[in-house]
Amino acid sequence: MANTVLNNASLSTVETQQSGSLPQDIIRRLLWKLSIATLLLMAVGSATRVMNAGLACPDWPLCYGEFVPAAQMNFQVFLEWFHRLDAAGIGLGTIALVGLSGWYRRELPSWLPWASLFALALIVFQGVLGGLTVTELLRFDIVTAHLGTALLFFSTLLVIGCLLLPYQGTGNVGKLTGISMTAAILVYFQSILGALVGSQWALHQCLGSSQLCTVMNSHIIGVVPPTLATLTLVIFAWRTSALHPLLRKLANMAGACLVAQILLGVATFYLRLQVEPLTVAHQAMGATLLGTLICFSTLALRDQQLSVISQQ
Repeated sequence: MANTVLNNASLSTVETQQSGSLPQDIIRRLLWKLSIATLLLMAVGSATRVMNAGLACPDWPLCYGEFVPAAQMNFQVFLEWFHRLDAAGIGLGTIALVGLSGWYRRELPSWLPWASLFALALIVFQGVLGGLTVTELLRFDIVTAHLGTALLFFSTLLVIGCLLLPYQGTGNVGKLTGISMTAAILVYFQSILGALVGSQWALHQCLGSSQLCTVMNSHIIGVVPPTLATLTLVIFAWRTSALHPLLRKLANMAGACLVAQILLGVATFYLRLQVEPLTVAHQAMGATLLGTLICFSTLALRDQQLSVISQQ
């Protein structure tokens, strides 16, 4: 299945480079905008949590029974309200993605409408989890699943967008594909551990009453595997000759994100989550690192597949 998608994506790329595809360009631009909006959504969601604004709107999907609760508006209500507004905008954008994919299906890769429907299913499920987050009073497992689904949706958008890029690989990725995919998976699960720490306030409880230290320590120890995998990717990318410039740039970005993420994590820990912007930046940087690795993996797979096609 994966090989079929990559084959179709590779052939679609060659055709696009030869004749151009306006619908494909429109959809690709929409995908990047949705990806940025999703990254912003996760950052605002993190701010909502650390500012104790998760229940600032006591009902759902409206806020105090209104679309814009002007009478009750304060900073906490604004955070929760804007979080929902951004989510609604992403939902509408995803519906537009499905509609465009269906309308222009004859001019697009055959897999694109199905991938768009998968993204829509994820955002619908994410909306359900968002409602449950409020109605179940911020239950930690629902909050964690909420972030996990958001990261999966974010990754799906990036994969689709990278498959639609007019990219011609050099065929020199070697083992980098497997390394980057491993790093992406490890970063995703480390993000889930981080969500568990945040949703249970494990750092505060561990430092204050020695409770939930297992959860906290698991997140700290869990830093090691994704760090090693990402560093391995960066080093191997530096040592790989004739690597595509975009892949080299993405590898350097992953290294920079990793360093920033570790520094933010250390600062957040020693300041005991007292500086809210640091906590928000820590989660946003983790999502950015994941997105960078996802893009690298997708393009590396295309590079590898194009190399196989050229040899046939």
